[in-house]
Amino acid sequence: MRVVVADDQTAVREGLVTLLTTMPDVEVVGSAGDGQEVLALVARVTPDVVLMDLRMPRIDGIEATRRVRAHHPSTQVVVLTTYADDESILDALRAGAIGYLTKDAGRDHIRRAIEAAAAGQAVLDAGVQARLVEAVRLTPSASSKLPDGLTDREVEVLRLIASGTTNAEIARLLFVSEATIKTHVNHIFAKTGSHDRAQAVSYAHHHRLT
Repeated sequence: MRVVVADDQTAVREGLVTLLTTMPDVEVVGSAGDGQEVLALVARVTPDVVLMDLRMPRIDGIEATRRVRAHHPSTQVVVLTTYADDESILDALRAGAIGYLTKDAGRDHIRRAIEAAAAGQAVLDAGVQARLVEAVRLTPSASSKLPDGLTDREVEVLRLIASGTTNAEIARLLFVSEATIKTHVNHIFAKTGSHDRAQAVSYAHHHRLT
């Protein structure tokens, strides 16, 4: 797994590089101190995963994530930051981050996040999961205004789909089985006329559910 580390604090960045080099099957192919450097580096080396800080000069981590995912879809982004507020979490996921960790995450957790991201699977810190679920639940539901008969739970699942969360991750977040989530997703597809998750996400954005 080829990884780029992005953090504006030199000590943190170098510490992460040192940590990652001790992990088998992980190759650090570069590091960057701001979002502009990240974009140039990703374009040059095309890593599997970027470990992305949020608060960086010139181009911040949110915008850098958005541009990486738009121009280099084979590169996944895992946010690694000190910030775990609702706005930062949702903005990062909407920008295309597949994972979100806080900087108190341990070595094993970081490795699992990188492995999962490289495989296209979402990984969220436990505290981040809790905040994300709460943020989704507190968002006013527009389901009663929709002509397609979506239920409140289906709208909740649709929002999580739009944030880039997998079925397995949604199941853990909502404390239900993955089979239940698959049923909700099938109902969402049928009611919205969507053939895949991308169309469902487009529908969610069109109806201002995100």
